Amino acid sequence: MTTPSNSDQSLAPLLRTPSSSTLGSPSSQTSISDASDPKLRQKRRALRAVAFVVSIIAALCAGSITVFSLYGHLFQSRLHYTQFQINGIASAMSLSMYIPVPVIGYMCDRVGPGPLSFLASVLLGGGYGLAAGLYQKGLAEVGEGGKNGRTTFPPMIFAFVAIGVGTSCMYLGAITTCAKNFGKSKYRGLMMVAPIASFGLGGMVLSQIGSRILYEIQPDGAKGDVNVFHFFLFLCVILAILGLIGTFTLRIVDEDDLIDGAVEELERSGLLEGSEIFRRRANRDYGAIDAVDDDAGAMDPARDDDDEDDNAKLKKTWLLNAETRRFLTDHTMWWFAVGFWLIIGPGEAFINNLGTVIGTLYSPSTRTNETTAATHVSIMATVSTVARLLAASLSDLLSPSPHSQHIQTGFPTSLPQLRQKLSVSRIVLFIAAAIIMSIGTLVQASGVVQEHGERFWIVSGSIGAGYGAVFSLTPIIITMIWGVENFGTNFGIVALSPALGSTMWGLIYSAVYQVGARDSPSLAEGADDDVFCFGKQCYSSTFWAMTICIWIGSAMVLWAWKGRDGWSKRGIVI
Repeated sequence: MTTPSNSDQSLAPLLRTPSSSTLGSPSSQTSISDASDPKLRQKRRALRAVAFVVSIIAALCAGSITVFSLYGHLFQSRLHYTQFQINGIASAMSLSMYIPVPVIGYMCDRVGPGPLSFLASVLLGGGYGLAAGLYQKGLAEVGEGGKNGRTTFPPMIFAFVAIGVGTSCMYLGAITTCAKNFGKSKYRGLMMVAPIASFGLGGMVLSQIGSRILYEIQPDGAKGDVNVFHFFLFLCVILAILGLIGTFTLRIVDEDDLIDGAVEELERSGLLEGSEIFRRRANRDYGAIDAVDDDAGAMDPARDDDDEDDNAKLKKTWLLNAETRRFLTDHTMWWFAVGFWLIIGPGEAFINNLGTVIGTLYSPSTRTNETTAATHVSIMATVSTVARLLAASLSDLLSPSPHSQHIQTGFPTSLPQLRQKLSVSRIVLFIAAAIIMSIGTLVQASGVVQEHGERFWIVSGSIGAGYGAVFSLTPIIITMIWGVENFGTNFGIVALSPALGSTMWGLIYSAVYQVGARDSPSLAEGADDDVFCFGKQCYSSTFWAMTICIWIGSAMVLWAWKGRDGWSKRGIVI
């Protein structure tokens, strides 16, 4: 059993794509010459640089989905939507952003990020355009005595579903492009997190554009709230154009080399033994040798190219499917995914309900002293961006890394590169970020911010920092353990959890809010006192539950690392 058979030896050449570059012709001679051609190397660097820049800008604009709290409260005050309706829109947007991610990631791994960018252009342009029209229609209906957006609410849900799916396409395409193009980089964590940080920064940039440029002018000439109609039109145009640009510029450079490296890594680990797909192909190819002399067209270069292309496609499909199965059958992935769900859900719900949370801090008699949603959207976006970049930098500088960018098997091939004496696991950084996030929910739950809006920065800053760092470290951990070649699919599966968490906590918050509204003073004489809520009873129990939930999630991630048959016990470098 220890001596390779002839058939086993015959597998080796079949597991390597003759082309080492998507830019070159599919032949081994071209592959060797490509590696030494300075013009081709320069072209590849240029393609990677352009793809990186477009990814950053695309992620920045895709961050528009995080500024829902900038205008969400206006759906309540202007369109007379209830808190449940507002959370219905936010939940639909969140679900549509995360639920399709496994399918979108699957498509991105197999057809590339370019087609996804085109789909994002259509969905985001159409979604924000439809939302703009519905908002104007809702204002007209309210002026005519309409109530609770009976005609505008269902299509508004549809518009934000399109926005969610489009955001997912644009965002996942951006980070997958960076993850695969810079998988060999010394600072691959930072390069991959750059679009993730840009996504968070987009919230700050776009909220400032909305509040400082696209604002309403009050009768006395002062600045008012964001002009929702103009803001939606602005996002419609900019995202549609950017999606079209990404269609032609987002691409994976040297993808064949990436697949070859992953196959060779699995081959060395012994995990390719018994692959019937390659064994059948080997028998077919070797069985055809006797007929070569009798086949006048056997030396046709076009036929050789077709065979090599088919072999490359077969190998890529087999590898990605095999890695997906390995990912799904790894029990530590499920501990990690559920822990991520418990941690990130409260953060998602807080972002979506930031505006109404601020509204609960003051009674109607002291409304002039309140802070603004735009201010804390900017605080969260800024702190979150810094936390994302800092977490990625610490991951690259302090944490151990495997020698390659491919899936870790626990075999000697996964030994870490030599590092300085100080070494901090990425799981330690992850749990520390979760604890920071729980500090924010704990402060809010305690009620020390009630009637003291100047203290609310502690809540938004802590939650923003923890949320940003956790979201930054999650894809890094996935690539370190399960490799980059199937990153879109793997990350897409884990990214389902924020949708479930956001929906669950959004409903919990809404239910507590609506119950608390019954004991709150009305906004004004004659107003509907079952719509607005003021006081600690509107949120306290929700945020206590969020805090405990984050702690439980942290313990589950710790178990995936140090628990029974965890990453540490299997020799996984993380």
